[in-house]
Amino acid sequence: MATDYRKVKILVLGDSGVGKSSLVHVITEGEVLANPVSTVGCVVDVKLHEYSRSMSSSPVSFFVEFWDVGGSMSHEKGRGIFYQQANGVILVHDSTNRKSHNNLSKWLTEYHRYKTGRTDSLAPQDTNESGFDPEKFIEQEVPLLIVGTKEDQVSGRRSPPTQRSGNLLGANSITMNCKDIQHFSLSSQQYIETMKFIDKVVEHKYYPSLRQ
Repeated sequence: MATDYRKVKILVLGDSGVGKSSLVHVITEGEVLANPVSTVGCVVDVKLHEYSRSMSSSPVSFFVEFWDVGGSMSHEKGRGIFYQQANGVILVHDSTNRKSHNNLSKWLTEYHRYKTGRTDSLAPQDTNESGFDPEKFIEQEVPLLIVGTKEDQVSGRRSPPTQRSGNLLGANSITMNCKDIQHFSLSSQQYIETMKFIDKVVEHKYYPSLRQ
């Protein structure tokens, strides 16, 4: 008898070159991406995720689609088609590049505009100084995770305030070294937080009564 798998869609957004493809490969394949290349358009990778509503319940299998969206500004007008029907968002920045961190609000604003059908430029009164109104995103109730990549390169540098940023956007934040698979071992904080995030995405779509 065929198994009826359910699926959820997670957008992976961030500037070009921050390591989105490497991050997705670690999550979906459990291994380091040897030769990452810039994403043109969008690449979709899939992970089978086992979700349990409680410790005593039987797990349910879900296909988790990670939509790795190219970050080039030259493709901004064509990205909207990828944003439709997303159930969660991962915002990715380079931990050694403050500009990519500051641009997270821009990516969330872009997603919000396409989700709500507002593809015109936002009016000044609709945004704060960073170009993003957090309350507008909160109203959408889409789970959000912020990931800072290239953690191995921040030694001796002052890294961006990822935790403060995560709190501002109502999201958890983690840092990753996508060149070291041990950073995503089953006992690592990175793995645990990512699985908890995927659980939230599943609950958002299929079990709304469980939302906290």
